[in-house]
Amino acid sequence: MRTVMTEHWHHLPSSEVLELLDTDSENGLDILNVEERQRRYGPNELTQKKGHNQFIIFLSQFNQPLVYILLAAAAGTAFLSEFVDMAVILAVVLVNSIIGFVQESKALKAIEALSQSMESETTAVRAGKKQQIKSKELIPGDIVSLQSGDRVPADLRMLTVREMQVDESALTGESVPVQKQTEKLGRDTVLAERSNMAYSSTLVTYGTGIGVVTATGDDTEIGQINEMIASADILATPLTRKIAKLSHALLWVILGLAVLTVIAGLLHGNPVKDMFLAAVALAVGAIPEGLPAVITITLAFGVSRMAERHAIIRKLPAVETLGSTTVICSDKTGTLTQNEMTVKEIFAGQEKFTVSGVGYAPEGILTVNDKKIDFDQKPALSDCLKAGLLCNDSRLVSGKDVWRVEGDPTEGALITSSIKAGFAREKVETELPRIDTIPFESQHQYMATMHRIAGGDSKIVYIKGSVESLLPRCKEAIDASAKTIDLDEKVIHNIVDDMAAKGMRVLAFARREIAADTTSINHDDISSGLTFLGLQGMIDPPRPEAIQAVNACQSAGVKVKMITGDHIGTATAIARELELKGALHTSGAPQALSGKEIEDLSDEKLIELIEDISVFARVAPAQKLRLVEAFQAKGHVAAMTGDGVNDAPALRQADIGVAMGIAGTEVAKETADMVLTDDNFATIEAAVEEGRGVYDNLIKFITWTLPTNLSEGLVILVAIFAGLALPILPLQILWVNMATAVFLGAALAFEAKEPGIMNRPPHPPKMSILTKPLVWRVLWVGILLVIGTFVVFELTVMTGKSVDTARTAAVNLIVFGEIFYLFNCRSLQFPMFKLGFFSNGWLLLGVLIMVFLQLIFTYAPFMNTIFDTAPIDLSIWIIIIFYGFIIYLLAESDKWWQRRKMVSSQ
Repeated sequence: MRTVMTEHWHHLPSSEVLELLDTDSENGLDILNVEERQRRYGPNELTQKKGHNQFIIFLSQFNQPLVYILLAAAAGTAFLSEFVDMAVILAVVLVNSIIGFVQESKALKAIEALSQSMESETTAVRAGKKQQIKSKELIPGDIVSLQSGDRVPADLRMLTVREMQVDESALTGESVPVQKQTEKLGRDTVLAERSNMAYSSTLVTYGTGIGVVTATGDDTEIGQINEMIASADILATPLTRKIAKLSHALLWVILGLAVLTVIAGLLHGNPVKDMFLAAVALAVGAIPEGLPAVITITLAFGVSRMAERHAIIRKLPAVETLGSTTVICSDKTGTLTQNEMTVKEIFAGQEKFTVSGVGYAPEGILTVNDKKIDFDQKPALSDCLKAGLLCNDSRLVSGKDVWRVEGDPTEGALITSSIKAGFAREKVETELPRIDTIPFESQHQYMATMHRIAGGDSKIVYIKGSVESLLPRCKEAIDASAKTIDLDEKVIHNIVDDMAAKGMRVLAFARREIAADTTSINHDDISSGLTFLGLQGMIDPPRPEAIQAVNACQSAGVKVKMITGDHIGTATAIARELELKGALHTSGAPQALSGKEIEDLSDEKLIELIEDISVFARVAPAQKLRLVEAFQAKGHVAAMTGDGVNDAPALRQADIGVAMGIAGTEVAKETADMVLTDDNFATIEAAVEEGRGVYDNLIKFITWTLPTNLSEGLVILVAIFAGLALPILPLQILWVNMATAVFLGAALAFEAKEPGIMNRPPHPPKMSILTKPLVWRVLWVGILLVIGTFVVFELTVMTGKSVDTARTAAVNLIVFGEIFYLFNCRSLQFPMFKLGFFSNGWLLLGVLIMVFLQLIFTYAPFMNTIFDTAPIDLSIWIIIIFYGFIIYLLAESDKWWQRRKMVSSQ
C-alpha cells in the first residue's frame, strides 16, 4: 500500500506533513502505531524480482532455429543406428550451448545491490525515546535524526536542519551537495530541487537534521527506480539480432533443400535410409556450427583489448554493440567533466582575471588580458583570494598523483585558486588567525569568519556567499589599488550575468573591519556596512581528452548527447566547450531541454525532436529511461553512461549501458554492460573504436565461413539430383565445419583494426549483416568450392581410386580452399600485402595447425576408421593447392573491382 500524497510532501508545510502522517516531531510514533504500520507497509526494503534459475537458462540455449535442425538430425541418425554421427552432432550442440550458458548466466544483480544499499542502522525517535534501529524497520511517520556521514535510510521531509548538505548525485545527477532547508516548495518543483526532502540512499556530507519518514521500501524514489530497472527491456545486440534473422532464413532454406533432397533421391530409387542420411548431411553442412564458438572467441579477445584501454566489459555481446553504436547519451559530471570544481574567472578591483588549470591540482596561473599578474600591483585581487582562503572549512589534500578536497567542492576550488596566486594557507592563517565563525546556513546563504591581524589588536571579518545575500549588505567597494569607491551594483550584476551565462557558479566576497574588543560575531554585525571585494566564478570544466573524444565520435558519425541532472545553464556551457553538434540557438548554445519540458512533451513529439537536441538537463530517472527509449524508437543503437542509482533503469534499457568505475554506485556497475575504470568519456571513444574492430572481424568470419556451408549443402543437393555418390559424408562435414572454424576462422578475431575505422559512419542498425557485394562474394566462392569438390572427386575416382580416397580428396579441397580464401578475408576491402603477411601471427599458426590436422585426417589409420578416409597421392595435392590459389586470386580481383566502383561513385 502506498503512502498518501507521496509525490507532493515537498509542497506541504511541515506541520501539515506531521498531521497527515499522524506523528509527533518530539515523541515520534507510539509502540502500538509502530506495530500496526509495520503490518500495513511492510519492511523498508526493495522487492527483488526473481529470475530464471540456472537450469532454465541452460535449457534456453537450445531454443534456437538452427539447433532444432541439429537435434532432429541427431535423433534421426540415432534411429538409424548411426551412433558416431549422432554423438558428434550432439557434442557440437552441447559445446555451443555451454558457451551461451556461460555468457547468459552472468545475470543482472542491480536490484540485489539496491537492497544492500538499504541494509544499515539509523537513529529514530519512538515513544519519546531516541534509539538505534535497523533501517528496514522504519515506517512512514518515524522521526529520524541524521548527521554528517549518514546514509539517508528512507524518503524524509525535513523538519529541522543545521547546515545540512546531502550528496544526491547518485539519485539526481547534481554535481555538488545540496543545501537542505525546511520551508515548503512549489508543487511542480523537480526532484533535483526539492531542498526540503532527503531521499533514500543519498549521503549526508555536512551538518545535521531531523526528518519525518514519508515513504519506505518500494514507495521511495529509489524504489520507483528499482521498479523501472526490473521492467526495462534487455535488448539483443545489433549483430545478434541480425544473426537471429539470418538463422531463421537459413532454417527455412535448409528445411526446403532437405525435403527436395529426399524427394529427388526417392524419385531416383534410392533407399529411404540413404536419403535421410543425405538430408542430414545437407543440414549439417549448411549450418555454420562454429559460428557461436568463434563469436565468443572474437568477443573475448575484444574484451581483453578494451581492458587495456580502461574499459571492463561485463557482458560479452556489449563488445560488438559498441561498434554499432549510433548515439552516446553521456552523463556530464565526472564523465565529460573533471568532477572537480575549478575557479575560471575572478572579478576584483574593477578588473576581470582569468585562471588557468583544471581541477584541484594547484597548477595554473592568473592572467589579465592574457598577461601574467604581478600580485604586488593587485591588492584588491589578493584580498578577494585571501577571503576565499580564510572563510573556508575545507582542506586540500595531496595524494598519489592526485589532489582531492576534504569538505565542500566549492571551498576546495577557492583554496586552489588562492594557491595558484602564491598564497600559502598556513602562513595566511598565522597572519590572520580565526577567532569566530558564522557557519553557512541555507536561510542566510553566507558564511563569515572573524580574524585577528597578527602583531596588533585590529580585527577583520571576511564573508563569502551568494551575490543576492551579500550585495545588499555592501555600501562600498575597492578599486584596483584597494582604494574605497562607491559600489556600482549594475556593474556587479552584469559581471555575474556574464559568468552565469558561461555556466559558472558565482560567489561574492566582502569584508568588514570590526572593533578590537569584539570576541564574537553574529548576523547583526554583518547586516550592513560591508566592503565588496569581488567575485569568483567556478565550474566543473570539461576534460581536455573528452573534447577530443567527442570530436572523434562525431566525426565517426556517432551522435553525442548530454543527459544530466545538473542546471541547464551549466550543462549548455559545458556543451559549448565540448562543441556538441546539434541545432543551435542564436546565442550559439546547443539546443537544450529541461526535465520539465520533457515531461510536457508527448512521446511522438519527443521522438520527433530528439535528434536535434544536444543537452537534456535537470532530468529525472524516469525521463532518462524515456530518452533512451525515444532514441531507440528513432532507430538508434543507444549507449548510455551513468554513475548513479538514478541512471540504472536507463543503463539497462540502453543497447549498451556504461557505468563509471570510480564514482559509480554498485547499482550502476551491476546494471551496466561496461564499466570505465577511469570514468573518462575518452575511454568510451576508444571502446567504440575497439568495438568496430570486433564487428569487422565477426563480419569477416561470417563472409569466410558461409561459402563453405553453402558449398557443402549444394554438393549434397547436386549429387542427389544428379544421381551421384555423395562426395562428402555428414561426419566429414562436421569435421570440416568445427575444425576449420576453431583453427582458421577464430584467427580472424586477432586481426588488427583497419585504417580509417573511425572515419566512417556506424553500420546502420537496419542494414543486412552482409552487403550485396559480400553476398555476391559468398555465392561465387561457394559455387567455386562446389565445382572443385566434384572435379577432384570425379578425377580421383577416374584414376581407379576408392570412393573413400575420392571423398578424402574432396574434403581436403574444401579445407584448402578455405585456407586460401581466409587470407582474402583478413580484410574485406584492402589487399593482403597492405595488411602485411606476418601481421597476424595467430592466423599463420592456425593455418599450420590445420594443415597438420588434415595430414592426420588423411593418413592416420585411426582417423581413416572414424571418418571413412583414405590416403591420397601427390598429384591430387597439386590439384588441390592450385585450385585454392585460383580462389585467392579471384577474391582479390573482386576486392579490387569493388574498391574501383566505390572510388568512381564518390
